[in-house]
Amino acid sequence: MKRILSLTVIFILIVLSVRPLFGQQTATERRQLMLREQLIPRGISDRGTLKAMARIPREAFVPQSQKPYAYDDRPLPIGDGQTISQPFMVAFMTQELRLKSTDKVLEIGTGSGYQAAVLSQIVDTVYTVEIIPSLAERASRHLQNLNIDNVQILTGDGYFGWKEKSPFDAIIVTAGAETIPPVLVEQLSDGGIMIIPVGPHRGVRQLIKLTKKRGKIKKTALMDVRFVPFVRKD
Repeated sequence: MKRILSLTVIFILIVLSVRPLFGQQTATERRQLMLREQLIPRGISDRGTLKAMARIPREAFVPQSQKPYAYDDRPLPIGDGQTISQPFMVAFMTQELRLKSTDKVLEIGTGSGYQAAVLSQIVDTVYTVEIIPSLAERASRHLQNLNIDNVQILTGDGYFGWKEKSPFDAIIVTAGAETIPPVLVEQLSDGGIMIIPVGPHRGVRQLIKLTKKRGKIKKTALMDVRFVPFVRKD
């Protein structure tokens, strides 16, 4: 009887030690959970945006130490004083651009490359500008590792956009600016949309949606946000 009890205890201990392994979610399952708990309940309904968010592995764009938190509902550090935006903000800004499969998009602030990767699943081409060379290099590697070939990265001052590739059907700025750079407005095509966080550094900013139609500019404040500052060359 004692032998049977001992074997039973050992079996239970083995099951308890192994169970967490079976209980671990795959990255795909975590992305699906992100959609169900973080995105859809907060109004993300665009099919293209949801498909892209479900497809792109966020863990591939963060440092090793941050991978366990890749699908947390918050921004994460990626080095050089920069962050990867929370999943909801990436999805919300993407959805607000009202993208089409034929669009050409400019992103200012490549960062980890995650936002560009999400955009790449929806549009024809993404042009992205990053002022910090080490970030641009890492983002390029992340994209190459995922065989994403419709994103082009320029290392430079995003304030000036990418004139040679303009005009753009949409522009997304992923860093906080104190004012809207007029050069970016010029590079936006007629009928285009720009999303940009605007406001004082070290404070709450407004996420601004700017539409350009027949030379006229319309600005709409979408929500209060916090973003790392728009980095400029001295």
